[in-house]
Amino acid sequence: MQRPPIFLFGFNSWKTFMCDWFPQYHLRFVRIKQWPLEFDVYWKRQLLRDARTRVLAWQYKGPPQLKAFCVRRGIPFHYVEDGFLRSVALGAMQVPPLSLAFDAQDMYFNANGPTDLEDILQTYDFASDHALMVRATAARKQLLTSRLSKYNSGDSLDITSVYGEKTRKRVLVIGQVERDASIAYGCSKRMTNNDLVRLAALENPAAQIIYKPHPEVLKGTAEAKSDPELVRDIALILQQDISLADALETIDHVYTITSLAGFEALLRGICVTTVGCPFYSGWGLTDDRQLNPRRSRQLTIDQIFAAAYILYPRYLDPVTKAPIEIEQALEVLAKMRAEQATA
Repeated sequence: MQRPPIFLFGFNSWKTFMCDWFPQYHLRFVRIKQWPLEFDVYWKRQLLRDARTRVLAWQYKGPPQLKAFCVRRGIPFHYVEDGFLRSVALGAMQVPPLSLAFDAQDMYFNANGPTDLEDILQTYDFASDHALMVRATAARKQLLTSRLSKYNSGDSLDITSVYGEKTRKRVLVIGQVERDASIAYGCSKRMTNNDLVRLAALENPAAQIIYKPHPEVLKGTAEAKSDPELVRDIALILQQDISLADALETIDHVYTITSLAGFEALLRGICVTTVGCPFYSGWGLTDDRQLNPRRSRQLTIDQIFAAAYILYPRYLDPVTKAPIEIEQALEVLAKMRAEQATA
């Protein structure tokens, strides 16, 4: 019998790694650029040919009517995005991810409505799941000890050689790719990286302000919309892609729009100001400048970690192509990073 089909909308041609995630399915990649009315005239009929059809959409790159059509016709639908432990290189370098997030409601970074991740954070009975919390605490410590992050592409060094000796409060401003969807859908106000630097300097006049541009901007794979040179008078601008674990050393306060780096700072006990509304804000741990009335619960750092790193994403071993859990994923990433360092 023919394998059940999964239609993939909005996936770039190099993302054939999706076949490894669904070996029991027949994957059909739909080209991103379509003719007007192509979805209505052709793809709707294709989706209805098999009652076992599933649909995946990479972020919002599928046809705008895709999700509504699937919901109306009872076709399982999920948005797809990289998970929070991705690889030892940037996604822009076309390196397959170690983890993926699948969400039936919306992209996890969209603050305009509920998502599967937000629902977990708002409703899951963490107190009754003792085994999960033991795992979360151990995995969080494993992550911090290994000094791993989402991408792990940055250089490791003695941060004192860059920051200098610490004589006052240190504030790290996390730059993002300013065209990124996480800002467009996760921040209600217009905010650039330079705006964020200026806000941090204004609110911390006696502090040393350090600005870490996004790795893709530093490597030239993404455009910087705001020129870092315009804030050089108020901030130390990092010129190289320093590992996040090193960049967070000796930092007292982090400012971010919606970056995951803000959560990684929280994992280290650092105060975090969020100008937008990332998944980890609104639960009582961050200084929030954009409120979210749907989030009415106080959570611990390990509870948020359990939701975002254990319950929500899926992990796949890049060598064996077998599903794994976060504990194995951390081991695999550490091994891959070590091999890359000695290559």
